[in-house]
Amino acid sequence: MRGGRVDVFFYGVFVDIDTLSGAGAAPGNPRRAHVDGFALRIGQRATLVPAAGSRVYGMLFALTHSDLDRLYAAPGLELYRPEAVLAHPFEGMPTPALCYVLHEAPRPGERNPEYAARLQRALSKLGFPADYVASVM
Repeated sequence: MRGGRVDVFFYGVFVDIDTLSGAGAAPGNPRRAHVDGFALRIGQRATLVPAAGSRVYGMLFALTHSDLDRLYAAPGLELYRPEAVLAHPFEGMPTPALCYVLHEAPRPGERNPEYAARLQRALSKLGFPADYVASVM
């Protein structure tokens, strides 16, 4: 089963299939989606934090475990851990997915404006709600 694909929800710059592919992954079955009960927090990188009534938008991709091992072995990404989420594709039924989050959220005041701008461009290009795109900072 190690060679099989699993659905993974991405909410940071990996929403851009070119960025994901450029990092050595071979993503399949791209779908716009959202996950409820979390908020996006951007420090040096993005993560999700539990937040009742909140929603995070991103992309669902099918990836192999080998792809995920390579992605999250990269410098700065090794601190992310997989969590199970229920992703809601814009089209189709809710889908169980993996989602990689930081064990510790960024400190208050920690910012990365370049990362946030890059993510805003990718989300906008993918047609996510304008108010959500504007909230990314």
